[in-house]
Amino acid sequence: MLTALAELLTRIGRFGIFMGSVVWRMVTPPWNAADFFRHTWEVTTRCLAPVMAVTFPFGMVIALQGLAIFDLFGAQRLLPSLITVAVLRELAPVLASVLVAAQGGSAFAAELGAMRIKEELDATEVMSVDAIRWHVAPRVAALVLACPLLDVAGAIAGLAGGFMMAVCIKGENAGVFMDHLWKFTQPFDLVGGLIKTMVFGFIIGITACWNGFYATGGAAGVGRGVNDTVVNASLGFFVANYLLTSMFF
Repeated sequence: MLTALAELLTRIGRFGIFMGSVVWRMVTPPWNAADFFRHTWEVTTRCLAPVMAVTFPFGMVIALQGLAIFDLFGAQRLLPSLITVAVLRELAPVLASVLVAAQGGSAFAAELGAMRIKEELDATEVMSVDAIRWHVAPRVAALVLACPLLDVAGAIAGLAGGFMMAVCIKGENAGVFMDHLWKFTQPFDLVGGLIKTMVFGFIIGITACWNGFYATGGAAGVGRGVNDTVVNASLGFFVANYLLTSMFF
């Protein structure tokens, strides 16, 4: 048991050192701007349609369930505010991050894992090129930027879904819906969601790159790294979501 505990503490320490190294390279030059923009574009375009396809029906579900409750009290006018707060604070940030972990995070873990297995990362270091600065930092920074962009797209889709259900299907007044859409919403509801997704993007990126950068055991090891990325990153930002929501709202 002591051996297992020592291994766990060692792994945590190595992860902390790795995370510190990545953060330092993200904030100090030189930067690999070409790969940063390329990875940001790839993740954003790859995840955009799935994020909107998921948040749109969730917005419809919130409207449907909320309307059933508000009908009991004759407070249908409050439905748009419920949809807005729920989508901006929780729905769009969490669903966007889940899909980024499943798509972008897993792809980064697989790419770095394959590079490690093929000894490409070792060759990079032999040539005196900083592998973390060149290969890892741009990927983490890309997810930090891509997650907020996808959060905005998901929020728009979620609000559109709520409007579709409430107005087009349930027959609520469109003018009343739009008038109350931002009635109880504060600017920080949107800003807080964006900050949360930046944190989530960092968690996904650092977890994915850690699992890929230190992958061992051939193709099977790369597969384990991809699986561990999705599971651990999701657990990590769900915990972070609770802490950030408690602090912000």
